Parts: sequence; structure tokens; C-alpha cells
Amino acid sequence: MIHELKTDPSPFDALIQGKKNFEIRYNDRDFKVGDELLLKEFLQQGHGDIRFHGAVYTGRILHRKIDYILTGGMYGIEEGFVILSLSKM
Repeated sequence: MIHELKTDPSPFDALIQGKKNFEIRYNDRDFKVGDELLLKEFLQQGHGDIRFHGAVYTGRILHRKIDYILTGGMYGIEEGFVILSLSKM
């Protein structure tokens, strides 16, 4: 399954630079190992040119695959949240 997700500029840049290889997300999409993420960089209203669902997209997109999921409810991670370990596609 492919999930399209909004991403703020700072963590988006960290992903591009290879400093970050994970996402922390509320698990409202039932993420699974092997799923793909299309991470779309967005800015607050009034700073970009592509509007979609209340966000202003910059047009930059990263494609990543979920390799591992750490589920909330343990290790100090709030119930309902997940940490997704990602790799490049």
C-alpha cells in the first residue's frame, strides 16, 4: 500500500540529507512493513503554490519504504503511535 503524507520542511530536509531515517506517526492508516510512503513537503498557508487539503505543498516528494515498525504502548511511545524505520526506494 502507498501512503501519501504531509511533512514539515525541517524533517523533510533531514530525510534528504540522510540524517533521519524514521517517521513518528499516529497509526490511523494501519501501516505495515513493506508499505510505501510518499512524503510531501508542505508549508504553512501562504508560502507555497500547490494547495491540497489545507496545506501548501512545495512540490518536493520523497519515496520511502517501511522496513520496521515500533508500536506505541511501550518504550515510552504513546499508545496509537508508531515509529516507522524507512529506507530509500
